[in-house]
Amino acid sequence: MKTDVIVIGAGPAGLTAAAFAANRGRKVIVLEKNPFPGKKLRITGKGRCNVTNASMLINDIMDNIPRGGRFLYGAFSRFMPVDVMDLFEGLGVPLKVERGNRVFPVSDNAADIVKALAGYAENSGAKIKTGVTAAGLIFEENRVSGVKTADGQSFFADSVIVATGGLSYPLTGSTGDGYKFAKTAGHTVTDLRPSLVPLETDERLWRKAQGLTLKNIAVTVFDAENYKEVYSDFGEMIFTHFGVSGPVILSASAHLRDINTKKYILSVDLKPALDEKKLDARLLRDFSEFSNRNLSNALKKLLPSSLIPIIVELSGINPGIQVNKITREERKELVYLLKHLEAGITGTRPIAEAIITSGGVETKELDPKTMKSKLIEGLYFAGEVIDADAYTGGFNLQIAFSTGAAAGRAV
Repeated sequence: MKTDVIVIGAGPAGLTAAAFAANRGRKVIVLEKNPFPGKKLRITGKGRCNVTNASMLINDIMDNIPRGGRFLYGAFSRFMPVDVMDLFEGLGVPLKVERGNRVFPVSDNAADIVKALAGYAENSGAKIKTGVTAAGLIFEENRVSGVKTADGQSFFADSVIVATGGLSYPLTGSTGDGYKFAKTAGHTVTDLRPSLVPLETDERLWRKAQGLTLKNIAVTVFDAENYKEVYSDFGEMIFTHFGVSGPVILSASAHLRDINTKKYILSVDLKPALDEKKLDARLLRDFSEFSNRNLSNALKKLLPSSLIPIIVELSGINPGIQVNKITREERKELVYLLKHLEAGITGTRPIAEAIITSGGVETKELDPKTMKSKLIEGLYFAGEVIDADAYTGGFNLQIAFSTGAAAGRAV
């Protein structure tokens, strides 16, 4: 079978590329290994889909892209968040803006985004073939000429767009196929590692609080060598059997580049609304109310029950002592602990548990305006397969839409 364009992958980048190419009159076939398009997109944002970020200035977007920002500048400037929002609202999906300019469908249902995007591609003329696994690229001299599939079929085309995603969430089909295709074409694939991923810590006591969610806490990550602040944020965190997770932790992980070298210390402020003086006054009030009880009982109004034995043990205060016998110095140490609950970061969870993959096809080998390969004629890349990633807040999906649009417009 011969067509103009083959897109490998029916995720946000692939479907956008297919729609934009088909709208220009190109005959487009999308090959998707899953039985339906947008499998990973359906689970993003806990099923709500943080579709983009409503930042109006391109520099604000660039500030949230630690890898590949300069390369993406052209693609973003041609397809901004406002364009993504206009697109989906024009497709009948009303959107809303939440804290941090995060954009979600009003329905809080990621399936609405998938349905609209897949429908947009098909209504533009693209044909989506599901249940078809691309196994490799077909080359003729120094250009790509098609795609061979796992079941022995061959699809031929003038151009191929690789939009296969990364290595995170492999059950959704993101199994690194695009990196293999890139290498067969002679492209460099930079080191692949997890980003926006839970963190493992060395404080075993924390694991006793497994499953506990802390809201309205502040976290700060320090460089262990010089105790210089690397990252700080305010929000929600979850204790796990391996360490910590939750929105502020996932965001922090994107800022930590040598994460497996035990280079970082995580510090949690359990009471960021209170400075040490006010927290000490609060403790004094509680100690006065529970003057004849031990420390565990006196902390019940201040802390979640599963966290209390951890704090008591870390404080070094005799757990059986009545609080009216706790010294001023011991109380000061307790206040400091509540404001600086620390653990060493020993690593991340596996890349399969990450929201995105950091690393990918070397951007120096791609045209930033078109996503076209500089090495092989007719070959394009879009989305997570490229070495570019961002922080949380809708920026990674914006990368997918912008690079997909760039490839679709150029192919």
